[in-house]
Amino acid sequence: MKNHSLFDHFVHFVVYQGKWIQRFFLVATIICAVCFPMVKVNYDLSKYLPPSAKTKQALDVMEEEFGYPGMARVMVKDVSLQEAKQIRQQISDLEGVELVIGSDLTTDVYMGASFLSQSLTGMLSIDQFSTDDYYKDGNALMDIIFEEGDGSELTKAAINQIYQIVGMDRGCFAGSSVSAKEREESITREITIAIAIAIVIIWLILTVTTTSWMEPFLFIFIMLVAILLNMGSNLMFGSISFFTFSTAAILQLAVSMDYSIFLLHTFTAYKESGLEIHKAMEKAVKEACSSILASGATTIVGFLVLVSMEFTIGRDVGFVLTKGILCSLLSVLLLMPAMILRFNDRIEKSVHKPVIRNFNAFSAAMYRIRKPVFIISILLAVPCYFGQDMNAFFYGDDAIGAGPGTRVYEDTQQINAVFDKSNMVICMVPNGSVVKERELADALEQEEFINYAIAMAGTLPPGISEGFLPDTVTEQLRTDRYARLMVSMNTSQESEYAFACSDRLEEIVHSYYPENSYVIGMTPTTIDIRDILTKDYSRVSLLSLAGVALVVFCTFQSILVPILVIIPIEVAIYLNMTIPYILGDSMIYIGYIIVSCLQLGATIDYSILMTNNYLNFRKQMDNKQAAIAAINKSTLSIVTSGGILTVVGYLLFFTSSIQAISQVGRLVGRGAILSMILVLSLLPAMLSTFDKQIQRQQERARARKERKAARRHRLPVPKKAAVSTVNADHAADHTENGGHHE
Repeated sequence: MKNHSLFDHFVHFVVYQGKWIQRFFLVATIICAVCFPMVKVNYDLSKYLPPSAKTKQALDVMEEEFGYPGMARVMVKDVSLQEAKQIRQQISDLEGVELVIGSDLTTDVYMGASFLSQSLTGMLSIDQFSTDDYYKDGNALMDIIFEEGDGSELTKAAINQIYQIVGMDRGCFAGSSVSAKEREESITREITIAIAIAIVIIWLILTVTTTSWMEPFLFIFIMLVAILLNMGSNLMFGSISFFTFSTAAILQLAVSMDYSIFLLHTFTAYKESGLEIHKAMEKAVKEACSSILASGATTIVGFLVLVSMEFTIGRDVGFVLTKGILCSLLSVLLLMPAMILRFNDRIEKSVHKPVIRNFNAFSAAMYRIRKPVFIISILLAVPCYFGQDMNAFFYGDDAIGAGPGTRVYEDTQQINAVFDKSNMVICMVPNGSVVKERELADALEQEEFINYAIAMAGTLPPGISEGFLPDTVTEQLRTDRYARLMVSMNTSQESEYAFACSDRLEEIVHSYYPENSYVIGMTPTTIDIRDILTKDYSRVSLLSLAGVALVVFCTFQSILVPILVIIPIEVAIYLNMTIPYILGDSMIYIGYIIVSCLQLGATIDYSILMTNNYLNFRKQMDNKQAAIAAINKSTLSIVTSGGILTVVGYLLFFTSSIQAISQVGRLVGRGAILSMILVLSLLPAMLSTFDKQIQRQQERARARKERKAARRHRLPVPKKAAVSTVNADHAADHTENGGHHE
């Protein structure tokens, strides 16, 4: 009773102290709005590798010894060799640029005393390059290595200066540093556009599916407050991944809109029964609280399991999205009642007739096709389960690069069409024998996939001692502990061929230096990410399934019902992930993992809603009538919620130039559609087919509850009693979850 009394006091405070709550949220929102621009966004996937990964260990050593450089490729069109040399020299002199390799290095680099210059490029030997490697048909190519990483402000400033030196119309710009800079500049603009369009379309959906012109504005306002609270509070993490920054806000908007819709329409039901508005709100909050929290729990479970990923971008996404759902729940349960009461008069004045009244014909049609749907689903489930693993996956930086149609993508294609690919890899070996270092560089250059291998021992002219060179030159390729080799592979960053070449390169390096030697680059990093992510998927998918199943089991107190509830969503996930294989599209593995968990956590409510409605109608109807009635009552809620998720997903797909974000958007949108279709067709068919078994388990669950109640109150246990409806009624009221009141 004490806990119940405390809850009553809490609800009373929420309803009658709305002004204080509004002030609290106003202050919190202002603080988070100020903090939001301070949250850093990380674009480097290698930062999320676990300490046990070879690449992570190598990066730590290199950052300590040399720093971790960014890289770029620049092609200048319609240029002479002499002019190309001048441009390369100008770029070499820029602050933040460490090394520029260009066409003039095949000519008179060692004329006079140029090898004593402060630029490392002055040490390269004549034999390492041919003119065709960097000058062809009037096009000059330059490989640029920066002093600092891709995301460094110094690197970005240097890139801007390179743009001015070369000219945007005359040059093609590619490489990880250019790609990272362009992503950073475009991502905020694209997400802002996506959210703005999403708000307009969601407003239209809500206008059609609600009964007041004011309600959609109120729903969207509450969600925007929750989103701002979540994004601003990310400052506690210091930085978040680009993936999280791009998707968290818009997904939070989509998956948590139901909470405010449900609360408002529960309040409307009590108000229309004749209760004074404050009393009606108290009852609405009490009733809605358990259903809203139960709905949020399934979504939170889907997000939290991502935290268990060894590749810690899952932890980043999982924590931020979980926090987003919590912010939405708090905003709905605390701020929403105050806002409803404040704008109650306007809501009542803007009431309009329902645009959609019922789904009688649709419900009957869904029931008629139940058998074909059931058979087709069985036939597709097993092939799709295996088919999803047959996709062509991408794992690394290529997966987050700019997509077709963007400047970076088109420039990369132009460069690769004229010159060979250049996939830069850095080798670090223990500092010691100059002879062994030179032999390693020579051995690497014997491989057909190697463009060049630059090492201190292999670049000095014969007879010149390293001690004769300035420290500013030698420190770029050698420290007291390590020597560094710059190796260019003629491969893409991510392909089976690139992986094989990287393995071969690593094998050669380790044959000369078995211990304390490292190979670092986009391809070795991608190999580590691939190996870790494939292990992560099995664990995360099982944990997600188990967690959601546990929540559903607690809701229904049955073994069979949770299985039936989950099957349509799992089949929808398998179909969603198999379609790219059928269409011949590649898939980004990070998106594969995250969307699988998100789709299960966000759309399982559709199944719970349908099942609760069926069980409630089954008390007065036979299984056929109950199935049709459940479809009729559930459709508008499911279509509203699923429609919003679909819109949000496809907006990400159409507005984002980043392949990873775009593909995740398409997976989310398509997954929502498939989940809606299967819940409205396959689930009623299964509930009707297994009706006898469901009723027997429901009867046992009822009997257990009656025995527990009898022991608690020391009352005799009746032989037969009606099925307890407390939990069912709460969950049934969740039919209004999509924003509808009958």
